[in-house]
Amino acid sequence: MEFSVEKFNQVKCDAEEFYSKIGKVWCPYFGGDIHFNTKGLDHLVFKEWNKTRTITDQYARFRHLKLAPEVIRQSKTLQGIWATQKFEKIKRNTGWVKILKLTTYYEFIAVMDSHGSKIRVKVIVKQVDGGEKFFLSIIPFWGVDKNTGDRIMHGGNPEHD
Repeated sequence: MEFSVEKFNQVKCDAEEFYSKIGKVWCPYFGGDIHFNTKGLDHLVFKEWNKTRTITDQYARFRHLKLAPEVIRQSKTLQGIWATQKFEKIKRNTGWVKILKLTTYYEFIAVMDSHGSKIRVKVIVKQVDGGEKFFLSIIPFWGVDKNTGDRIMHGGNPEHD
């Protein structure tokens, strides 16, 4: 995928402006709202704390970000779920602490029209036990296992995908 720095900056700026206006989206699968908070936007830039995604990866996610609310609005079925115990940063009176919490990731997959063509996208929604469900990521493409030809939906940990 080829693009200039100017094109990347424009796509990122447009995506950030779009994201800031979403707030929350009704999801028929859950019968409730999915929130679009800063955690989701940060995840599009960072693979994990203090580890930035490649510019190509960021560009692909920002370029297709407008599809995420629509996928959530139309999702009546769930394509994947993964629950795990994970240390999560929680804000307390004294600052941020890490606490082991049940964390659940929900995957919604759709084929959508984007920029004049069809594209497969996966939207990941995250919920930390006792908290609201929020948009975590959009993955506009995914790999294929060279040996089996099977789709690789995530690398084993949606938090890092």
